[in-house]
Amino acid sequence: MHSNFILDKRQVRNAFEKAAASYDQSAVLQREVSNRMFERLELIKYMPERILDAGSGTGYGSRKLAKRYPDSQLLATDIALGMLLQSRSQEERPNGGSRFWPFRKKSVVHYACVDIEQLPFKDESIGMVWSNLTLQWCNDLDRTFREINRVLSTDGLIMFSTLGPDTLKELRYAFAQVDQYAHVNRFVDMHDIGDLLVHNRFATPVMDMEYITLTYDDVRSVMHDLKAIGAHTVVQGKRLGLTGKTKWQQVIAQYETLRANGKLPATFEVVYGHAWKLPPKQTVVTPELRRQILME
Repeated sequence: MHSNFILDKRQVRNAFEKAAASYDQSAVLQREVSNRMFERLELIKYMPERILDAGSGTGYGSRKLAKRYPDSQLLATDIALGMLLQSRSQEERPNGGSRFWPFRKKSVVHYACVDIEQLPFKDESIGMVWSNLTLQWCNDLDRTFREINRVLSTDGLIMFSTLGPDTLKELRYAFAQVDQYAHVNRFVDMHDIGDLLVHNRFATPVMDMEYITLTYDDVRSVMHDLKAIGAHTVVQGKRLGLTGKTKWQQVIAQYETLRANGKLPATFEVVYGHAWKLPPKQTVVTPELRRQILME
C-alpha cells in the first residue's frame, strides 16, 4: 500500500484524545448514522450474550446497546483512552463505581482501550460486534475482519458503518486544485468491503450505502467540525499543511465555487453492512485421507 494511504495510528490516537472533550458537540453525523444503524438492527431478531462496541467513542451507541440488550454483557472499546473516560463519565451507574473487564452479568458497560485491528479477546467469545464509523481508521481491513471473525462465536453477527470513497469529495476537490498532495483520507469502496467479508468467512453480507450532506456557512466551519471530532487528516507521508496564507485562500476559493443555496456542502458516503460468521470448515475424511492419518 502506498505510504500516502497508510494511517499513522499514533496520530489517530492523539487526534481522538484531543477531540474527546469537544466530540459530542460536533458529532452530528456519528449520532445520526448510529440511529440509522439501530433502525436496521430492529429488523434483526438476535439476542447476543456478549456485545463488543468496537470504536465506541464517547459512548452514544454503547448506552443505546445497553438499553436494547439489558441482559447482554457489553464491552466498549476505543483506541483513545480519553474517549473511554468521557464515555464512562456519562454512564448512568445506579450502584456507582468503575466497571471494567471481566464481563459481569447485568452490568452497564465495561471498557477496554484497544485497537480494532488487534483485539485482545479470546476466540469465539463475542456474540455481536457493533462498529459505528470506525473501520475507516483501519490500515488493513482484511486483517480487521479476520480479527473480528476470530472473536465472534459461530453464527455471531457483525454490524457496522463506515465511510466510502465519495466522502468529503468537495474538500478533496478544493485541495486538488491547489497541489497534488494527499489532504483527505482515502476510503474503501462498498463492494470491496463486501468481498473482504466473504473472504474472511462471513455469510453473504448485506450492504447498502447512502449520501448524507451537512451544510456549513464557510470552509473554516467545515475544518473546525472535522478537528472537533478527531477526523482531520492523519495520513503518513502527507505534506504537513499548505505553505502560507496564499494557498489556503486558494483552497477556500475553490470550495466556494461549490456553494449552493447560500451554504457549503460536505458530503459523506456512508456504507452500512452486516453479516453472520460461518461455522468452521468441515473436513471430509475420505478413505485416502484416513490412510494418511493412520500412516502418521
